[in-house]
Amino acid sequence: MTTVALAAAEGMLHFELSLAYEVFGSAPPSVPGPWYDLVVCGAEPVRTGRFRLEPDHGLDRLPDADTVIVPGWDTDVDPPADLVGAVRAAHEAGARVASLCTGAFVLAAAGLLDGRRATTHWAHTRTLAERYPRVEVDPDVLYVDNGSVLTSAGKAAAMDLCLHLVRLDRGSAVANTVARRLVVPPHRDGGQAQFVTAPVPDPGDHPLAGLLPWAIERLDRPLTVADLARRARMSERNLGRHFRAATGTTPLQWLLAQRIRHAQQLLETTDDGIDAIVAATGMGTATTLRRHFNRTVGVPPDTYRRTFRSRAGERPPPGP
Repeated sequence: MTTVALAAAEGMLHFELSLAYEVFGSAPPSVPGPWYDLVVCGAEPVRTGRFRLEPDHGLDRLPDADTVIVPGWDTDVDPPADLVGAVRAAHEAGARVASLCTGAFVLAAAGLLDGRRATTHWAHTRTLAERYPRVEVDPDVLYVDNGSVLTSAGKAAAMDLCLHLVRLDRGSAVANTVARRLVVPPHRDGGQAQFVTAPVPDPGDHPLAGLLPWAIERLDRPLTVADLARRARMSERNLGRHFRAATGTTPLQWLLAQRIRHAQQLLETTDDGIDAIVAATGMGTATTLRRHFNRTVGVPPDTYRRTFRSRAGERPPPGP
């Protein structure tokens, strides 16, 4: 029987921990044979949010597991040395180590992500990259499988990774059965980009405070950098400097992001056809919209609409 060990310590986030417990803790009734032997390992009783957790074993049990799962972590707190050491020892002993959401910070502290591609919740990818520069952080994917080391993006992507582990161990049919029991898709297309809001600075006293709302109201028009500079009453070079400071990107990149975000909103909230969305976002042609949307969001517009449909009173689609 395959042993899965959940690493528990003060600072863990309860959502990811309970999610992994649900997937690996009990087999669906229709799945024959033994399921996973799930154990919770921690140095002492753990308070996670408003819950208190009693581990089954100490952290020294981690190296005996086949798979070690590190749930989400409070990134404002350094992971304890005994947890980091136990995770490193488990990997050295041959365990497959997977992090859920910000649990990647624990794996990075253990050195398991050095020279490897990894991900975490999109809101923390920059922090992970800055804190651990030897990690190749990919902010766009739902999870990364490096064989013996795996990392997932935030929250629901933890489920994607857990189902991926079941698929690797027991096959697609069993993973699909688990997904059906939990009423989640067995596999999701795209990456984190479809959940990230395009950057718009908070209103305030900065040189672009009046320009950005003006541009957003005119996304259906073929705006250029010259148009933006003329409206802002500054040179194009000066405009570029202010855009970089305020949004972290160039005027054209920011404008494209706003057009894509507007397309997302229309796909989520209206029945508008692709031609109407092209006109409303100023993307020129349906081909241009689909190309930029797919490249930016990670899925085609029609797939995005099926996933994020949110019309008032509409019933959600049936689960898998």
